[in-house]
Amino acid sequence: MRHEFVEFIPDKLVKDVLYVSMPFATAVHTCACGCGLEVVTPFSPTDWSMEFDGEVISLHPSIGNWSFPCQSHYLIKRGRVIWVPSMSRKDIDAGRASDRSAKEQQFGTVETKAEASVKKGMWRRLLDWLIS
Repeated sequence: MRHEFVEFIPDKLVKDVLYVSMPFATAVHTCACGCGLEVVTPFSPTDWSMEFDGEVISLHPSIGNWSFPCQSHYLIKRGRVIWVPSMSRKDIDAGRASDRSAKEQQFGTVETKAEASVKKGMWRRLLDWLIS
């Protein structure tokens, strides 16, 4: 898989190209299985990290497309796709729980707008609605 450093991810992705946007700390590519779905790998302490040695790129950890029909699982190491064995539903769920826990530890619990709205009183929600 070759790479291209870009500021903005292009609308049309080319197969076997890893687009890396350093300003947005994200890499994007089409799924390595060939299904054509877009894979987004944000860089953060709790998501993916990128290693660039001046020639090729590696992403860590593996990419598990568990919500895709293909459910592909692979590494991008030194510009090559390395297929990794599938995981059981139990292992996938455990991995997702671990990811959520890591994010909560790193960033704290973040309320969604819906959760915050439920905590507000009726009059405050009405006032917010009127002034929006």
